[in-house]
Amino acid sequence: MGLAREIAEKAKKAQPQIARASSDKKNKILQKIAEYLEENIESILSANQKDLSNAEKNGANKALLDRLKLDEKRVKALIKSVEEIIKLPDPVGQIIEMKPRPNGLLVGRMRIPLGVIATIYEARPGVTVDIASLCIKSGNAVILRGGSEALETNSVLVQLIKKAIKDEGIDDNIVGFINDPSREHIFELLKLEELIDLVIPRGGEGLIRFVAENSRVPVLKHYKGVCHIFVDEFADLEKAYRVCLNAKVQRPSVCNAMETLLVHEKIAEKFLPTMGKIFREHGVELRGCEKTRKIIPYAIPATEEDWYAEYLDLILAVKVVSSIDEAIEHIKKYGSSHTEAIITENLENAMKFIREVDSSSVMVNASTRFADGYEYGLGAEVGISTTKLHAYGPMGLEGLTTLKWIVFGNGHIRE
Repeated sequence: MGLAREIAEKAKKAQPQIARASSDKKNKILQKIAEYLEENIESILSANQKDLSNAEKNGANKALLDRLKLDEKRVKALIKSVEEIIKLPDPVGQIIEMKPRPNGLLVGRMRIPLGVIATIYEARPGVTVDIASLCIKSGNAVILRGGSEALETNSVLVQLIKKAIKDEGIDDNIVGFINDPSREHIFELLKLEELIDLVIPRGGEGLIRFVAENSRVPVLKHYKGVCHIFVDEFADLEKAYRVCLNAKVQRPSVCNAMETLLVHEKIAEKFLPTMGKIFREHGVELRGCEKTRKIIPYAIPATEEDWYAEYLDLILAVKVVSSIDEAIEHIKKYGSSHTEAIITENLENAMKFIREVDSSSVMVNASTRFADGYEYGLGAEVGISTTKLHAYGPMGLEGLTTLKWIVFGNGHIRE
C-alpha cells in the first residue's frame, strides 16, 4: 500500500467523527489551534527560515520566496483567520428551502460535508492552517500535500493542528499530511476516487493543469489570475491612482494582483502620465499598446502574449481602449475569470460592467486585492475557483459542503 492510500484510508475512516461533532467541539479544536500557533511562533518562524534558506540555495525566484515566507505579522494573520472561522456559523446541518408540496410533503435541503478533501499546493505554508481549519469547521477530513520547499514549516504546523485535534478526543487522522515530496504520491492520491471526494490544487498554472489532467477525482481549480482594472472615462482619477497602485504593488506575487490596466481613451492623456510616474517610482515595468506608448514612451511595446500574461511580478500590461464595450471584450478574450474592477463614478457604466463581465469577482472602485476569502468574510479560503461547478470565486465553509434533499411525510405514498 502506498503512502497516499494509507493516509486517505485513515482520513476516510476518521471523517465521520468530525462530521458528527458539535459546533462547540469543532470550535474548541480551532481555539486550540489558534493558541498553539500563538505559543509556537518562534518554532514556526525557525522552521520557515530553514525552508527559505533551502529555497534560496535552489534558486527560487522572488515571487516564490514571498509566498513561502512567514513572519510574525503573517503568523498573527493566520491566528486571526482561525479566530474568524470560529465566529462563523456552522454550515453543517443547516436546513434551507423547506417548502410544502400540494400533497402535504415538506421538501427541503440540508447542508452536509463533502467528505474527504485532498489539497495539493506550492510554497504557501499559510494554506496548511487555512484549509485544515475550514475543513474541521465544515466537518470534512483533509489530506495536505504541500510543496517540498515548505516541508519544514508545514511539518511544524501540522503537528500543532494534530495536537489540537487529539486534545478534544477526535481522531487526528482527519488531517493527513504527506510529508514525502516525491511526486509519485500525487499520482497515487489523484487515483483514489473511492476515498477522496474533491481535490483542490493551489499553485502555479503548471501544477493545476497537471492535477486536472491526471485526476480521477473532481478538481476545483483556477489556472491563473489575469486580473484587469478598467479606468472609465467617468473615473475619479485620485481614486484610480490609489486603487491601481495598490492592485499592482501591494503584493504583486499573488493571483489577485492586477496584471492588465485598461484606460478609456478620453482620459488616457490626463491619467497615464501621472499613473505611469507613480508606477515607475515603485519599480513597475510597463508594457503598453501603441496608444499607451504615445502618451508614456518609456513603456515597452506590449506583445500579444502580454495580454494573456500572469506576471506575478512588478510588470504591468497597459492598453488604451475606445469604450467600455472594448474593455469588456478585451477581458472576455484575455481574462482568466478571476477578478476584474472598474473605476467609475457613472452608475450605469458600473452596473453594465458588473452584469457583462463574467468573472468570479467583479468590483467597482475597489482594488482586485480584495478578492480573498478573508476579505469577503469567509474567515479564510481553501482556494479560488474559476470553474462554475460547484463553487465560483473564493471558497470558504459553504463551498466545502453540499446539499442533500430531505423530505418529511405523514405516511405518504405515491399513486
